[in-house]
Amino acid sequence: MTKELRRLTVVILFMFLALFAATSWIQVVQADSLAQSERNTRSLLDSYEIQRGSIIVDGTPIATSVPSEDEFQYQRVYTDSAMWSDVTGFFNPALQSSTGIERALNADLSGTGAGAFFSEIERIVSGQSQTGFSVELTLDAAAQRAAYEAFGDMQGAAVAVEPSTGRILAMVSTPGYDANQLAVHNASEADAAYNALDALKPNPLINASIRQTSPPGSTFKILIAATAYATGKWTPDSILPNPARYTLPGSSAQVSNAWGGTCGSGPTVTIAEAIKLSCNIPMAELAVELGSQTIFEMAEKFGFNQEFETPLTTAASSYPRALDDAQTALTGFGQGQVTATALQIAMISAGLANDGMVMKPHLVDAVIGNDLSTVREYADEEFGRATETEVADAVTASMVASVADGAAQGARIDGIDVAGKTGTAENDGDEPYTLWFTGFAPADDPQVAVAVVVQDGGGLGQSGSGDTLAAPIAKKIIEAVLNK
Repeated sequence: MTKELRRLTVVILFMFLALFAATSWIQVVQADSLAQSERNTRSLLDSYEIQRGSIIVDGTPIATSVPSEDEFQYQRVYTDSAMWSDVTGFFNPALQSSTGIERALNADLSGTGAGAFFSEIERIVSGQSQTGFSVELTLDAAAQRAAYEAFGDMQGAAVAVEPSTGRILAMVSTPGYDANQLAVHNASEADAAYNALDALKPNPLINASIRQTSPPGSTFKILIAATAYATGKWTPDSILPNPARYTLPGSSAQVSNAWGGTCGSGPTVTIAEAIKLSCNIPMAELAVELGSQTIFEMAEKFGFNQEFETPLTTAASSYPRALDDAQTALTGFGQGQVTATALQIAMISAGLANDGMVMKPHLVDAVIGNDLSTVREYADEEFGRATETEVADAVTASMVASVADGAAQGARIDGIDVAGKTGTAENDGDEPYTLWFTGFAPADDPQVAVAVVVQDGGGLGQSGSGDTLAAPIAKKIIEAVLNK
């Protein structure tokens, strides 16, 4: 063989290998993403011939597909939609649009993913019509209903989490909306309904429990306490100064406790007492002593500054790096530049309830085949250890005291020790307060951790509080989970 022929052979072989690798990459690695691409009209049209799978909670479908007499063949139907809409989202083939779980798990629900290939072959051979896979959520129907109904006309969000697994038991954002209005196959009607909802304030199409961040107020004090105890320099009995007013470092601005006086009658107060009574000034002083970097590192251990895929994408809660002492002091009682979603605050409580181990939050238990077999399960996954068990226990003791006879008595449940912390966060100027509660129960054997945020002051301007409005909602959620 001549040198030129050998070179040509090598070039042809290289081109063949490159072509083989490229086609293998497209057919195997990129198959699902290409099939689900919005520009893949062939997959889109094929999906209309498939009856979409159900979205299931506690064995009951909350989203199903029924036959229709139009070109799309099946109509999506949502049960009690306002209660579930921020989780399910909507699916509309006429608009080629979807949100929520409908979008995140479209490949499974539509039966167009790579995982449905063998099921499709089996049905072709048997002559049966193809259907998509169903999705079983982690949500607890009783907890979801309790949360939704407890809000009434108030706007806000609530998240309940199983501490030991990260399974989300409730995810409510109010006001909700009727996804059936957005699923109609008349494109102009669906478009008009969408635009009407999108123009509302607050926007019900935004899942506030995972997409809206707010100053967490005094709920953040439990993270500050955990940070202090983790250093080994402070304990619950450590003494802090107790003035009636505190001048922020390097500033002439002053802050006070919510009631304007000192935290108790003495010149000093313990950290445990400051958590129980929800005192601002001692926690601001403690935050400055800890320093911005130390708090930043602990906040990130609990999940701040990171998005999560539940599989719904969350907004990142924020604790900025390198705050000055004045801003650090404000974060000591959840003001200033610290912001959080309801899910993130629930993760703090869940982490403390789980002996300091934070689990990744997730909304889906399994994907179910048409023969009721499990196609795919979603395993519980650790996010990471935020604190040691001793630190979590120390914070928990103060939270239990806060509910028993402190600032969070609105969450008391007879016969059950509830660990909790309220928050009443100020906003700009005369804007209504943002009201919070977070906690878990039972304190000695945690089954549920919860965070509730009530926006717009619950309609009471600056006269409402986390204890009077947010804590009772959390109480109802906890009772629903514990079957009280």
